Amino acid sequence: MKRVGLDATDIRILSAIQSHGQLSKTKLAEIVNLSATPCWARLDRLKTAGLIRGFHARIALERIGDFTQVIVTVSLNSHRKSNFDRFETFVRQHDEIIECIATGGGMDYVMKVVCPSLAAFQGLMEQMLEEELGVERYMTYIGTREVKSTPPNLAKLAAARVTPTAPTERST
Repeated sequence: MKRVGLDATDIRILSAIQSHGQLSKTKLAEIVNLSATPCWARLDRLKTAGLIRGFHARIALERIGDFTQVIVTVSLNSHRKSNFDRFETFVRQHDEIIECIATGGGMDYVMKVVCPSLAAFQGLMEQMLEEELGVERYMTYIGTREVKSTPPNLAKLAAARVTPTAPTERST
């Protein structure tokens, strides 16, 4: 995966659309303190480079109804590429699985699942086991309330990427 070189203005543009979603050319330029035309050209370059995957609204599910949110850790019984591929295909085919991260260490995957009920969640897990995806074991953790869910602070991450300078030696 080729990385794209970003400067502080690019980071401000990405941070603005991450915080506010899709903005008008004028509003985005105002937020990032750049004139509209160069701002829009930079945004187009960032889109073309594949840095922006889309614009989404965060919906307050708790205002719609009671849903079951479950965090699931999954360990596969074999670590062959075909096993990972089969499991990941299953994950991509199920809308209830809203996040899935492959991990190193004790577990192979951590998933976030949202279902209309605990029974619906159990049905999904039974289907996962019936399809012989190579699941050795899984652990479930019922979510009781969301404490924090935010996108990463791009400016802070970008600043941390800068390599610190080595300390200078003192002469005695």
